[in-house]
Amino acid sequence: MSNSRTIKIFDTTLRDGEQSPGASMNLKEKMEIAQALIELGVNVIEAGFPIASPGDFESVREIANNFRGAEICGLARSNERDIDRAWEALKGSADPRIHVFLATSAIHREFKLKMSPDEIISRAVAGVVHAKNYCDNIEFSPEDAARTEPDFLCRVVEAVIDAGATTVNIPDTVGYATPEQMGACIKNLVDRVPNIDKAVISVHCHNDLGMAVANSLAGVQNGAGQIECTVNGIGERAGNASLEEVVMAVRTRSDFYDFDTTVNSKRLVPASRLVSTITGLEVQRNKAVVGRNAFAHEAGIHQDGMLKERTTYEIMRPEDVGFASTDLVLGKHSGRAALADRAKQLGFKLTGEQLQSVFEEFKKLADRKKEIFDGDIAALIEHEILGTIEEEWSLVSFDVDLKYQAAPRITLCLSKGGEEQTVEIAEGSGPVDAAFLAVKKITGVEMTCKEFHVRSTSLGYDAPGEITLETEHKGQIFRGRAVSTDSVEASIKAILNATNRILVANRVANNAS
Repeated sequence: MSNSRTIKIFDTTLRDGEQSPGASMNLKEKMEIAQALIELGVNVIEAGFPIASPGDFESVREIANNFRGAEICGLARSNERDIDRAWEALKGSADPRIHVFLATSAIHREFKLKMSPDEIISRAVAGVVHAKNYCDNIEFSPEDAARTEPDFLCRVVEAVIDAGATTVNIPDTVGYATPEQMGACIKNLVDRVPNIDKAVISVHCHNDLGMAVANSLAGVQNGAGQIECTVNGIGERAGNASLEEVVMAVRTRSDFYDFDTTVNSKRLVPASRLVSTITGLEVQRNKAVVGRNAFAHEAGIHQDGMLKERTTYEIMRPEDVGFASTDLVLGKHSGRAALADRAKQLGFKLTGEQLQSVFEEFKKLADRKKEIFDGDIAALIEHEILGTIEEEWSLVSFDVDLKYQAAPRITLCLSKGGEEQTVEIAEGSGPVDAAFLAVKKITGVEMTCKEFHVRSTSLGYDAPGEITLETEHKGQIFRGRAVSTDSVEASIKAILNATNRILVANRVANNAS
C-alpha cells in the first residue's frame, strides 16, 4: 500500500511527559530535549504550560525564542489569563501554536466544572476567539472527549472550528477507549461535523489499558491527521502513546497503513536515551523499538534463523531506529577524532569543550577497562552533557574501610571554593549510606534518599556503573547521576550532583523572595 498522506507528530514530552511523577526537568534539560526533538523531525513541540509556574513559562519562552523547524506550542485553559500568559511565552516563535483545552464529558461537567453543556460551548468558543487575537494557529482540546456524548462532542467541535480553531484534538484522557471506539469517535466527527474539513483532527491517547498506540493509529485510519505522543511513552499515570512505537508501526507496516510521518527514525534511540537520562525514568529492557532487548536474540532457534536470514525474526533493522550496527568500538589508543565520530554515530553533537572533557574521562576509563562499548561512551557523554551542574561541592578523595558485620568507616574530602573539608565517620548500614551521612555532615544539606538505582552501562564485570538517585529536600525531589567503574565513587558523585542541584534551587528561591 502506498503512503498517500503524511500525518503530523505532535510531541508533548516537555508538557504531558514532564507530568510523570519525579520527571520534572530544569531549563537546560528541556533545551537539550527540544534540540533532540528538532533533530527527530517532529512537527509540533508542546513546550509546556506557561501559566503553571515561572519555570514552565521561562522554558516555553526560551524554546520559542531559540528553536526553528517545528511549531512551538503552549497549553492554556480556556480563560483569558491562561491564554495571555501562553502568548507572552510563545510570541518569539517563528511558528507559534496556542493549545486551549476545556473538559466536555458529563462526569467532568457535573463534578469538576459544574457547568451546563451550553456554558461549556460558550466558554470553549470564547477561549478560541481570544487566542485567535494572537495567532492563527489554534488547537482546541475537549478534555475527556472519548467519554463525551457523541452528539455533544460534535456540537463542541463544530463551534470551536467556527470560532477559528485550526486543529481539534480528541483526547482519550483516561485511557478508557478501545481501538474500535476511538476509530468510531473520529469517524463520527468526519461524517457529522459540517465544517470538519477546515481543521486537522488530532488524537491524544493515554495508555492506562495499554492501548494508546493502537487507539492513536485507529484514529488516523478514520480521518485524524495528527498524533500526540511522547518519547518513551512517558506521561501521567501509565503514560501516553509512545512516539517511537507510532513511527515504526507506520513505517514497518507500510503495506497496511496508507500514511507516514516526517520523523527521522535513526534519531529514535538517541532521543530515547536522552529522555531516560534526564527524567530518571528507565526504559524497560523489553520496550518495543528502543528497549535494550528489542533486537536481542538468545533462543537457539532464533539465532539460527537470524544467521540464515535476518528477516526470519527481525521486522526492523536496529540501524533504522538508531542502534549502532556494531557495539565494540574503541580502546585506550583511540584518539579524539575517533571518539567524536563514534559520538556522532550514537546521535550526540559535542562542542569542542565537551569533547575534550569526555575524551579525558574516556582515557581514564580505557585504563581501567579492556573493552569499551557504545553504552560506556553514551554514559560518559550523557554525564558530561546532562550530569553537570554548577559544582558548589566537588569530590577530592575518599577512603572506605569495610569489614564483615561491622559499620563501614568512610573518610571523605570535599572541596568548596578551593577550600577542602574532611570528615570521618563509622556508621551507616553500608558504604552508600555512610557516603550520604558524610556528605550531609560536610555540606549541611538535609535530604532523604527516595530511590537509588544502579545499572551497568555495557557488558562485562568491569563495566562502569551508572548511579541514578532521587532525594527529597523540603518536599521537593532532586535527582543525582554519576558514572564510574567504582560504584562507591559513582554513588558519592551522584549524591553530590543532587546536593548541588538542591543548593542551586535554594539560591534561586532566595533570590526570588
